[in-house]
Amino acid sequence: MKRFPLAIVAGLFVCASNILSPANATPALIIDVGSGEVLYQEEATRPWYPASTTKLMTVYVALKAVRDGRITLDTPLLVSNRAARMQPSKMGLRPGTEITLDNALKILMVKSANDLAVTIAEGVSGSVPAFAAEMNSVARQIGMRESHFVNPNGLHDEAHYSSARDLAILGRALYLNFPQQHDLFGIGALRLGTKIIPTHNGILGRYPGADGMKTGFVCASGFNVVASATRGGRRLIAVVLGSPNAKSRTLKVMSMLDAAFAGQTHGGGNVATLADWPDQQPPNMRAEICGRNRNRNIEEDFGVPISSVSAPAQAAQMDSSAAFFAADRERTLSPILGFAGVNTDLGPRPVFDPIPIFIGRAPGWTGAVAHAETPDEPPDPDVDQKTGKKLSPAARRAAARAIAAATAAEAKKTAAKPAAKTASKATAGKAASDKPAKDKAAGGKSAGSKAAKAAPRDKKPQTKAEAKPAKADKKVENKPAADKKLQSAKQTAATPQ
Repeated sequence: MKRFPLAIVAGLFVCASNILSPANATPALIIDVGSGEVLYQEEATRPWYPASTTKLMTVYVALKAVRDGRITLDTPLLVSNRAARMQPSKMGLRPGTEITLDNALKILMVKSANDLAVTIAEGVSGSVPAFAAEMNSVARQIGMRESHFVNPNGLHDEAHYSSARDLAILGRALYLNFPQQHDLFGIGALRLGTKIIPTHNGILGRYPGADGMKTGFVCASGFNVVASATRGGRRLIAVVLGSPNAKSRTLKVMSMLDAAFAGQTHGGGNVATLADWPDQQPPNMRAEICGRNRNRNIEEDFGVPISSVSAPAQAAQMDSSAAFFAADRERTLSPILGFAGVNTDLGPRPVFDPIPIFIGRAPGWTGAVAHAETPDEPPDPDVDQKTGKKLSPAARRAAARAIAAATAAEAKKTAAKPAAKTASKATAGKAASDKPAKDKAAGGKSAGSKAAKAAPRDKKPQTKAEAKPAKADKKVENKPAADKKLQSAKQTAATPQ
């Protein structure tokens, strides 16, 4: 396999990337997981927005809660309105849906679902702020010095930052402290029913020995990755932050790992003792990454199709980074120029054996459901009625119960005002009649009582309460109110999630 001196790689990468002005060079680091030795680093302690690599810390806090006996992997978590309204990437589960912590963690690592990051945070700690406090506590405990977290998903916030060094320390701590969960970081694909959900991590299946970790992207950070690979029993972690696109991110980390495994890097010292960066303000890469006239694919690593390898010989051939550089028959450029994304692609990756997951409770679960302990955001039909994935029967029943309860509460609230008005009018009408005063008083009392009892059955408040559910399917317009309510709840619960 052809090797490239890392200094040349780094230099050409900067030039080919049009020299992103706030960074000029972007952070990168390689460490040995067993010893913590630094094999290569550039600006490793410079503060940077971590984007979805944050979710490695979300996993750490959740696994620590499992180890401490506060929650189990089979505990169902309740999706709140707050979680369901997170920005993509997301699963799109409706509020009231239940999902086990185990399945939520798998989806978090593969699909990088921001809604499930909040669901995990609320289920483990009761609220996002409480979970963020645990994230910061863990960061201090394991030696992360340049990090501060305010959310569990990495959506951009000026007060949410980390560094290549801290992310490498976090990745190392996950492997050392939770070795039984190491497979969680290397899942290539998930299967939910008939749908396959591929990983965002472009190094998996493309680099020999690659076994996991996490990618991340927001405009302010550029394209980030924490990647691990193992050869000959030796595991390395590489961190690349601020790449201009997903392709250059993947190619850079592959070349860094090639050089490190070949002994062509020169680092020195331990990751815990790297000197602090003088400027504690992370650069904002938005203008360079997502600004005007930037013709870039500003998404995660979706662009390369997953395709099968037809024969063992082909599989062996594809099992090297050199094979990917040579895959395009038109390619004549140096592989290093691929860092700029010029007429280069990564080629197909092998088909992954998808891990099955499901939505809903684990079979036989009889324990409690973990949910937010703080008040949820109020329902908003304009926001919440978005289609998503198909629910399991248990989740559909839970959604139907939640919808029925909300509908009944709304109907009760709506019926209260008309009932009071009807009683008042009936009493006033009887008092103005030609009957004797005694009869009028009695009649008014009787009429008022009767009106108050009849009001909840009044068609007007029922029609108002049922207006929105009925719009979901005009076929039920002419059915009795009770049938309409039942039908609406069933249809809403059956909507694909």
